[in-house]
Amino acid sequence: MREFIVEADGGSRGNPGPAGYGAVVSDAATGETLAEAAEYLGVATNNVAEYRGLLAGLRAAHALDPSAAVHVRMDSKLVVEQMSGRWKIKHPDMKPLAAEAARVFPPGRVTYEWIPRASNKHADRLANEAMDAGGRGERWTPSGPTADLGAASSARSSGSRLPGPPGDPVAGAARARAALTGARSTASTSSGVSSGASTGRGGDAPGACGPASGEGGGAADVRAAGNLATTPAPATTTTPATTAAPSAGWAPADLGPPATFVLLRHGETPLTPQKRFSGSGGSDPSLSAAGREQAERVAAALARRGTVQAVVASPLARTRETAGIVAGRLGLDVGIEDGLRETDFGAWEGLTFGEVRERHPDDLDAWLASPEAVPTGGGESFAAAATRIAAARDKLIAAYAGRTVLLVTHVTPIKTLVRLALGAPPESLFRMELSAASLSVVAYYADGNASVRLLNDTSHLR
Repeated sequence: MREFIVEADGGSRGNPGPAGYGAVVSDAATGETLAEAAEYLGVATNNVAEYRGLLAGLRAAHALDPSAAVHVRMDSKLVVEQMSGRWKIKHPDMKPLAAEAARVFPPGRVTYEWIPRASNKHADRLANEAMDAGGRGERWTPSGPTADLGAASSARSSGSRLPGPPGDPVAGAARARAALTGARSTASTSSGVSSGASTGRGGDAPGACGPASGEGGGAADVRAAGNLATTPAPATTTTPATTAAPSAGWAPADLGPPATFVLLRHGETPLTPQKRFSGSGGSDPSLSAAGREQAERVAAALARRGTVQAVVASPLARTRETAGIVAGRLGLDVGIEDGLRETDFGAWEGLTFGEVRERHPDDLDAWLASPEAVPTGGGESFAAAATRIAAARDKLIAAYAGRTVLLVTHVTPIKTLVRLALGAPPESLFRMELSAASLSVVAYYADGNASVRLLNDTSHLR
């Protein structure tokens, strides 16, 4: 029996956001690449894109040789565990895609293996190429050894039968391309995602700038285009997309004033200097004496600026206390937004990174490798947190259009808001450092663009 290796990846630049997938089919014996697939999906989540990548890879393998055995390798632990039958599939968008993937080959002919993202570079590259093409309003096209498979598209559209027995690699490759071409129009739409072409995902990097929109000489100012878009780019035209390319500087004046979020991480708690996991599922500590002093300094600095018009906080004790100190100095009330709470770190709450590494090494490795992985004991994944935070963001943008609001929150929500504004992948969360009581700013404009300013050094507030 012939055996294929299918490597697939999928992701979303925003989760949900512009999404796509990539898939590669290779010969298990020789390592030869037999088929590539990539498609831009419009707006979708990471999980949906990953399942669509799996489905495309399985279809391509089936078209090559329907009697083959298939070994799937993916860096999504969620998909691997669910398709292996070890985890239940609960999300309504994933159930029909998983069911469809399970029907491509007979039961028992497909096996699954989780691999680190670094080992899935081919599919990841295809995914990002397709998302880039989708952002330009173009369809992804293959290059290299599988580029000649495109001829199968015309054979399919003309109704001609592609010749060759199941084991014939040349005819099989043509059938694979034809199957993938047809999949663009027949793929399941139960997830509410438009058909498209490809996927991608999804150290310290301090920046310096003023804490309020339009302020601060010499500030680092980065525009990210289309981060709030909900309409997919057309997949059948080469006309450039209407969304502007990312550019530096502020939006034109005719867009009106942005909704500006001044993002304040709470002051220190007793757990902060010890670098212990402290999420929404732990002891909910209050500020330490040092943390209250930090909050007082931030309050004084923001009072001097005079730009904050409202204060909203996470419901946890440390953020409400920080917000209360600042709002008292500014003469404002404090609103509470549950979507700004910190991630739930499950059984890791109160532990240091080293202690988690010692006690739960496999779970930690999975968590570091995939935003869908959850901490030990059923905490919250970064993917789920991002969905919650994005919903809170949209609600707050609508509520504070044209105004400046101080959001007092935590490390994960602040990093996620910055990541989404920049269109950065989920792994960028591990490359940001946020000091206690530090400030960052994101301004959201009417055209969907976002401007990010970072202020991570609180020493100037003394």
